[in-house]
Amino acid sequence: MPEPRPKDDDGQVTVEFLGMTPLIILTLVLMWQFVLLGYTFTLAGNAADEAARAATEVPLGQRAAACQQAATEHLPGAWTGQADCQTGGGYVTATVRLEVPVLFPGSIGFPFEVEGHAGTVEEVKD
Repeated sequence: MPEPRPKDDDGQVTVEFLGMTPLIILTLVLMWQFVLLGYTFTLAGNAADEAARAATEVPLGQRAAACQQAATEHLPGAWTGQADCQTGGGYVTATVRLEVPVLFPGSIGFPFEVEGHAGTVEEVKD
């Protein structure tokens, strides 16, 4: 007759899972934060493209306002930032700086900003 199995290991899987739960949660939180960071880079690049394109469509004196408006027009409400357009050498360049949210967009942000850069050729209009 086979020897009965000892009952000492009952609940071992549960204990191991509970021990790993904080590490699993921390890994998921860090992955989510990296997703937000990457999404902010994407938003900054797109906003810079929009700002540079919009700045070329208006006269020189109106470029700063057009740049800022175009850069923030398509941003989700949780992302805040600023845009700066420069003209020189036949090019219009735009730099957009966005805050990276911490875990929840619309809440607090990290103390650093993500920058997006874009440029376009200034076309001569007749």
